[in-house]
Amino acid sequence: MLTITDLSLQRGGVWLLDAVSVTIQPGQRVAIVGANGAGKSSLFQLLLGQLAPEQGTVSLPGGCRIAHMAQEVAASARTALDFVLDGDHDLRRMERELADAEQRGDDHAQARIHGELDVHEAWSAPRRAESLLRGLGFADADALRPVSAFSGGWRIRLNLAQALMRPSDLLLLDEPTNHLDLDACLWLENWLRRYAGTLLFISHDRDFMDRVATHVVHFDQRKLEVYTGNYSAFEGQRSERLAQQQAGFERQQARIAEIQRFIDRFKAKATKARQAQSRVKALERMEKIAPAHVDSPFSFEFPVADKVSNPLLSIRNGVAGYGETTILAGINLSLLPGSRVGLLGPNGAGKSTLMDALRGESTLLAGERTTGEHLAIGYFAQHQLESLDLDASPFLHLQRLSPRASEQSIRNFLGGFDFHGDEALSAIRSFSGGEKARVALAVIAWQKPNLLLLDEPTNHLDLEMRQALTMALQNFDGAIVVVSHDRHLLRNTVDEFWLVHDGRVSDYDGDLEDYERWLADRRKDETEAPKRTPQGGAPSAGASGASAGEAVGESAEDRKARKRAEAALRQKLSPYRKKQATLEQSMEQLQQELALLEESLSAPELYQESGKALLKERLGEQAQLKSRLEEVEAEWLEISETVENLEAELVA
Repeated sequence: MLTITDLSLQRGGVWLLDAVSVTIQPGQRVAIVGANGAGKSSLFQLLLGQLAPEQGTVSLPGGCRIAHMAQEVAASARTALDFVLDGDHDLRRMERELADAEQRGDDHAQARIHGELDVHEAWSAPRRAESLLRGLGFADADALRPVSAFSGGWRIRLNLAQALMRPSDLLLLDEPTNHLDLDACLWLENWLRRYAGTLLFISHDRDFMDRVATHVVHFDQRKLEVYTGNYSAFEGQRSERLAQQQAGFERQQARIAEIQRFIDRFKAKATKARQAQSRVKALERMEKIAPAHVDSPFSFEFPVADKVSNPLLSIRNGVAGYGETTILAGINLSLLPGSRVGLLGPNGAGKSTLMDALRGESTLLAGERTTGEHLAIGYFAQHQLESLDLDASPFLHLQRLSPRASEQSIRNFLGGFDFHGDEALSAIRSFSGGEKARVALAVIAWQKPNLLLLDEPTNHLDLEMRQALTMALQNFDGAIVVVSHDRHLLRNTVDEFWLVHDGRVSDYDGDLEDYERWLADRRKDETEAPKRTPQGGAPSAGASGASAGEAVGESAEDRKARKRAEAALRQKLSPYRKKQATLEQSMEQLQQELALLEESLSAPELYQESGKALLKERLGEQAQLKSRLEEVEAEWLEISETVENLEAELVA
């Protein structure tokens, strides 16, 4: 149990928390949300002992093992596999002790340490580390590459793998999905839902929080508010709380105005002066209810291009790759005004290569790329941030593009991206990653493109900016091609998907849920145990009349033993299959109940004064149903994995 009691915290003279108390129960998966600068990362530093509070205490159970995800990693010659294994501090300590005992020739110590290593399941550590690397998108060959060979984003993935490798009771993750693609995000969701300890994570990815969180802790006006359920449940509960708060604020303002009128009327009259003075004191004592500040600081759009061609761009018989290496072939596509395309595909399949080919870069090795006369491309990718002039301000970036634009028009435009006053005129060198991303998006929007090519545009953006970007893309009249791990953005901005896979680009008929199932099936095929083969290598067709699995030359006794083993496996498998079927029925039932409940939430009478109590009750039921559905899904995943393993043994 994590207990925070009467805690106050400040950084740089700014109070972040003021006398807050929170209890996190073991096994909870808690999303930490709040505005940038509210103190989310400082809370993690506090839990790690890197900060001291001004007052109050933070209490953890004795012997609590904490794992956290570092934000940076220095280049080193250690292999990726060794770097991940370094996360298991106990394993590395025992390995050092064993090496020391072997050097001393201490047989007793060696036996003891071997026993500890066995209890620690050290024999499986490399396999577990390789599984983490594979799940986070690394190729098998990457395991032996040095850390220095990876880019910054991939090193962040290594940090994440190292944190997951460390045995822990409390896991702290700060923006774990920032440098992941969609495939790795889906894998991480499933891993975290099976994590047995307590999880605290900071994220701006709505779908990720919906799939992982059982609770939400919200930083709000130097307080911590705890909500039960995932992020969608938090939004519903907070909306209701804000509505009640706003109503209370309005009633209080009316009462204050009434008291003030009394004071103004009678404070000069001797007969009423005492009563007027009592009203003044009552006014001073009255606890002020803060108005519900829920307006986003962002409000922008992608202006309509002056001219548009139809089609904007097409590629025929295209081949894309690098140098002599072909990654994609047979590319045939057209982008028309209004095309809204999301690119799907496994890591390394060629999505960024296709983006570069669309831009007309050298990755298009062959084929015909035809552009419309008025094509204007707006391109965003993380490496674009590096091309910004760090010594220039947001204002200067736009002024260079349009020297004749008025100062006020530029300031107004930047205001929609929450750059106001001196900030609009400050050099961006000291800006955060999110602020630089906003500058890059403002530069793109200012140029009025009619084709947007967006490669992971939401990295580093907070929830409010992601929502503003989503709305701006919804209203954009041009064409969009986007690669993103943010499913909320994809779901709300694109009309069709293209699948980049096996060296091809093809239309994908399904939705994101279908794609997730496709990925799961693909991972299952890749990890399924190979069929046992007779000595000599190639699988044998077997003797005439032999059943599948009977090896050539198998004796009658061996066959009987194998049959008994198969029968035992089938007997062992039967209850798991029944449990799997029961859980599938439960999931279907819960999904139906949730659909009916969410349909009932659209009733307008619920949002009137008389319906508030019923609305609160139904929002609570919604949160409980979602939480229960997640629990059942997590249990189903575990059971399904067991079934798959047993079935693999059965056919081996």
